Amino acid sequence: MDTKAWIIVGAALALLMLAVAGVLLVRVLKARKLLVDAGVPLRNKALVWAAVLYTVSPVDLLPDPVYLDDIGFLLLALRSLHAAARAAGVGGRPEHHPVETGRNLVP
Repeated sequence: MDTKAWIIVGAALALLMLAVAGVLLVRVLKARKLLVDAGVPLRNKALVWAAVLYTVSPVDLLPDPVYLDDIGFLLLALRSLHAAARAAGVGGRPEHHPVETGRNLVP
């Protein structure tokens, strides 16, 4: 492959990582309601804020053009936050209750 092909592949990968980071940013902003909820443990809230700080900090495990470590930490923090919220019964989707028919009401 020549240099132009490598540049195109690199640009495509960079755009893909940027798109994934954008989706994660939207998920973090949506999760802020869970961050202020009293039912979610403080440890899980702190993990989300630590992941956000790691994402914007200049210190990284991988060099900055590669955002895989930042994305991984954000995903881990969001999954932990949502799991803690579900366990606390907070902020989850409403459960689906099937519509009862008259047949179920007759003894």
